[in-house]
Amino acid sequence: MKGHQTRLDVIGNNIANVNTTGFKSSRVTFADTLSQTQAGASSTTDSIGGTNPKQIGLGTGVASIDLLFSDGSIQATGKNTDLCMSGNGLFVVKFGNDTYYTRNGAFEFDADGNYVLPGSGHFVQGWVAKDGMLATNGAIENIVVKAGKSMAAAATEKITYENNLNSAIITIASITGGTATGATTTTIAYENITDGSMVGSTSSPVTLILGDASIHTVTGGTYTVGDTYTTTPSIVTATEDLGNYQTKLTLADGTTHIVTSGIFPIGYPYSTSAAIMKMEQTITVTGTSSTASTTNPVTLTMSDGTTITETSGTYTVGKSLPVTTSVNIYDTLGKSHTLILYFTKTNVSSKDGNTWTMSLDSDLTLTSKVIDEEDGSTATVELPPMEINFTSSGKYNSGTGTFTITFTNGATSTQKVVVDFSNLTQYAGNNTIKGTGDGNAAGTLKSVSIDSSGVITGVYTNGVKKAEAQVAVAQFTNATGLIKIGGSIYQESNNSGAADIKTATDLGVTITSSALEMSNVDIANEFSDMIITQRGFQSNSKIITVSDEMLETLINMKR
Repeated sequence: MKGHQTRLDVIGNNIANVNTTGFKSSRVTFADTLSQTQAGASSTTDSIGGTNPKQIGLGTGVASIDLLFSDGSIQATGKNTDLCMSGNGLFVVKFGNDTYYTRNGAFEFDADGNYVLPGSGHFVQGWVAKDGMLATNGAIENIVVKAGKSMAAAATEKITYENNLNSAIITIASITGGTATGATTTTIAYENITDGSMVGSTSSPVTLILGDASIHTVTGGTYTVGDTYTTTPSIVTATEDLGNYQTKLTLADGTTHIVTSGIFPIGYPYSTSAAIMKMEQTITVTGTSSTASTTNPVTLTMSDGTTITETSGTYTVGKSLPVTTSVNIYDTLGKSHTLILYFTKTNVSSKDGNTWTMSLDSDLTLTSKVIDEEDGSTATVELPPMEINFTSSGKYNSGTGTFTITFTNGATSTQKVVVDFSNLTQYAGNNTIKGTGDGNAAGTLKSVSIDSSGVITGVYTNGVKKAEAQVAVAQFTNATGLIKIGGSIYQESNNSGAADIKTATDLGVTITSSALEMSNVDIANEFSDMIITQRGFQSNSKIITVSDEMLETLINMKR
């Protein structure tokens, strides 16, 4: 009866804590007590078989009271500092110099920013981040995240581009209109017969230097060094030099000749013939680029057959139209500056992959750009075009760079920014390229959130999210061996094993924020156990009643 009373006490305690946060129910197991032996067992002999022992049991006793450490149900609370743990683990809390453990995650921050169990003031333990960096290999400490915590401004040091540039982007197939740019001129000179011939044309005339030192510019025919060139242009002027008996003739083809005899009327033809000693020809190669204007627009025929008319900018055959991106750069005072950067596909190679160029303008020509700010200051960007090379499989191959930006608003004047393209790909599809710079404006802690690994992240008014701390989790080899000390708090015992304190991820535990773990008490089972215990108690009470009646009968026999 005493054993059943103990079991009923445990059941009553379970039912009493059916709504206690993080409560773990217990159970009672019975075992019979030492039996009284009236006769021992005997073994088999040749004349008689073996006999069993004759024992009278002396009742039952409580063998153990076991803690059932199964998970309770999750109840959403909407309070972002509440935590619910699922799996084999406990939160670590501290009171003074003593360390305790609990499944009650009804935590909150106190007036000094301490993360605590508000009912008892126990400090929640974990790792506190330093400058947003968490190191979970050190000793645990009180988690402190003060309200209104400020974040200093940080200058941008690196821009990282990620996602995809469309390898199938259409390119310029041909250009009409505009002002051609990039034209080149080449002068070719032949001085001996083995060098070949030249063909004269209107666009590329040939200059002949003859053996008589005369020079002739011709626009038709084929000419070879060593051949005789004969021409009969009319005489334009004839200047006499009586002192030397010489006359200087100027012909209609622009050449001059000195003669010492003969009559040379103005307008009459003058025949000259001499061997070609040297030829020169200047060839102009028209560029593949053209600059558009409102009065002289360009028409671009793209590789897919479509046409586009532009009234500004410079365009080059074989290149794509630029992909425009923007990125924010913070100076040392935390002021944001928006920089527009252009990505243009500039080279196509079926063997070695493609090349893109990032520049300050769509023309790929600017190396310096001045940005006018709203406060009247300026920011000058020095950025030569940067090439990014991709492999034939669409992966980043090479290309990086550094540019400088100079401010006049009181921030550190010259700031260097590294550009990282290593996260870019170049597959056929869409242009999803995105540039993100580090750095930030000054801000104040606005709110916190906690993820499934127990990391407490602070959200600041400048939009930056930064890790503030991480909640520690303890795991025991035998969690049922922990000692309950009240207040949903457990203490390590000799049979629980030592606490293994790590992160929730390391121990395979899941943490749910804005929720609490309810008691794991099963009411239906507890009521069933209560009825069974009651029946056992009643049955045992009958033994006392019957024994009393037997004693009374025995006494009455004497009378």
